[in-house]
Amino acid sequence: MLGEEVGRMERSSWAGEPSTADTEHIEDAVDRLFVTGPRPEDARLWESVRGTSRGGKRLRPRLLLAAYDALAPAAPPEPREVALAVAAALELLHHAFLVHDDVIDEADTRRGRPNVAGAFAARAREAGVDDRRAEGYGAAAGILAGDLALAGAVRAVALCGAAPATTERLLDALDETLHVTADGELADVRLSLGPCADLDETLRTAERKTAAYSFQLPLWAAAVLAGRDDLEPDVLRLGRDLGLAFQLRDDLDGVFGDPEVTGKSNASDLREGKCTPLVALARGTWAWGELSAVLGDPDAGEPELARARELLAACGARAAVETLVADLERDARALGRDLGLDAVVERLVGTGPHATSAA
Repeated sequence: MLGEEVGRMERSSWAGEPSTADTEHIEDAVDRLFVTGPRPEDARLWESVRGTSRGGKRLRPRLLLAAYDALAPAAPPEPREVALAVAAALELLHHAFLVHDDVIDEADTRRGRPNVAGAFAARAREAGVDDRRAEGYGAAAGILAGDLALAGAVRAVALCGAAPATTERLLDALDETLHVTADGELADVRLSLGPCADLDETLRTAERKTAAYSFQLPLWAAAVLAGRDDLEPDVLRLGRDLGLAFQLRDDLDGVFGDPEVTGKSNASDLREGKCTPLVALARGTWAWGELSAVLGDPDAGEPELARARELLAACGARAAVETLVADLERDARALGRDLGLDAVVERLVGTGPHATSAA
């Protein structure tokens, strides 16, 4: 699901570190969104979202600001302070998605700490509530907290201080992204219900649930704020290529990566039978009969998992995904050069843990 890959994205997908001043400005802008919104009766719920936001590397705001700096003319139509406000709004949007995604995944922790649902469920258990009702209470808290964060993100964009026409363009971009991401997340859940889909469908799902809001939206918003609306088709294509490349590397890490390097299990995707492009490519090969007996088996041991990895490599699925990644990264680099975003692209391409462990 979305939550697992974005968690690692925060840890690994930006090669260079931002300036100290930028880091402080982003943190201050995000903090302001949390301290101005709640009323006393929902302060605890709002604070739980704030807890979810701690520990991330602020990929989306950093991407937006880097692209804005590269695209904006000497006298930009919108000052950098406005870009910073929108960047913070995208970080709040990200955490709205994370909180909702934890509810979808029935997860009760994030980054090793109780998430919103887990924290509220634990409080209910401490009060003597049985597990079923406590989990229902936690899920309700997660849905409501995510709703608050989502509304807060939209409000922050609406009040970012940009000119009315620019604000309207930003809100249109945000609205479009919300619809695309919701569709992608639901498709991801649907793919887990039955036989693995074909390659095209798994790639479309990855594009809509990962690329759309983590890469396309920050780049699109940066172009709008820099007065470069003419670049919309190109920055959306660039965001798609970057997002898909990241997601495919993430899928490879989820099977072949070293957990000590990636921060992610290399067994859970196999035991869950997760329908990724890697699995979709293997489905039509000679290896599928033996491989399908392991995929989705929660009790699969390390010998069976090791054999599954051997089959995914031997049947050509791993090499095919690695080729897709290389093609997407090549296209992203070329488009980045054309747009004057080559430095931004180089910070993102090939910097995930898979790039060092298997590329």
